[in-house]
Amino acid sequence: MSLTAAVLGAGYFAGFHHEAWDRIDGVTLVGVANRTISKAEATGFPAFASLKDLFDAVGVPDIVDVATAPATHVEAVTDAIEAGCKMIVCQKPFCQDMEEALALTARAEAAGVDLVIHENFRWQPWYRCMKAAMDRGDVGTVLQGTFRLRPGDGQGPTAYLDRQPYFQEMQKFLVHETAVHWVDTFRYLFGPVSSVYADLRKLNPAIAGEDAGYILFDHGAGVRSIFDGNRLLDHSADNHRMTMGEALVEGTDGTMSLFGDGSVRLRKFGATDDVMLMEPYVGHPFGGDCVFLLCEHVAKYLRGEADLENRARDYLKVLEMEDAIYTSSETGCRQEVSP
Repeated sequence: MSLTAAVLGAGYFAGFHHEAWDRIDGVTLVGVANRTISKAEATGFPAFASLKDLFDAVGVPDIVDVATAPATHVEAVTDAIEAGCKMIVCQKPFCQDMEEALALTARAEAAGVDLVIHENFRWQPWYRCMKAAMDRGDVGTVLQGTFRLRPGDGQGPTAYLDRQPYFQEMQKFLVHETAVHWVDTFRYLFGPVSSVYADLRKLNPAIAGEDAGYILFDHGAGVRSIFDGNRLLDHSADNHRMTMGEALVEGTDGTMSLFGDGSVRLRKFGATDDVMLMEPYVGHPFGGDCVFLLCEHVAKYLRGEADLENRARDYLKVLEMEDAIYTSSETGCRQEVSP
């Protein structure tokens, strides 16, 4: 089954989307739209100044991928829905607030449109490896997980300017832009969350938002996870942006460790040595090729080969938890979240 895709956006990260769709067997990237059309032209794909221009020229594709900032999401997704597209992928952060996200999700559902949020970290191969090991019982009963975010890119007045300068101006940064990846990933690994507690802080005076902090997630049944984030510090890795840090999953029968080279090792309870579950990752420079893996998953769903993950309705839980995390840090109190 051949499919067509179009991408809205031609910025830094949108480039990973273009490359991903172009690599998927049986998918043709029919166009890239961007308000600055010269940027769309620079991608080498058919270029348009808007999604509406793209639809007029090449028709409505099977997949519309919105890879632009949150302020554009309502208009872009609405344009795709009204044009008749039945599969829309939308970049995170999803919309500008919960009100927008709720309304847009309801609009897509009323039109019978599959709206998927491009939250790709759960697709990183090391997390898929760890999840498979947990499901096999390799660590026994899981009791807790920890991720230490240490990209080392947040020091000094020039922090983030070389890649994504708008990071400096975000009033909500560590959680809204970065930790939200692990809000979703922890749900994928450990299950639904019943409450959160957070202590956030700003260390670099050159930026507007927070860049360090702790978040504690209660998953129920005695299972907890911890996000320990500090963008000023680094970890042992040649590419600090591949895993962006290190992780542990601990259970009654053993502990899994994720290292900065993408490898996963298992140490059984009581042992001093460990075994390799996943060799160091060699491949795509960003996140274990997670953009491609998510896009490929969408294509497989449309071919009837997979159940769809990351639907907008489910992703609303991530937005609720993000709001609860900021409230917890502001009030110093644990925040309950709905089942």
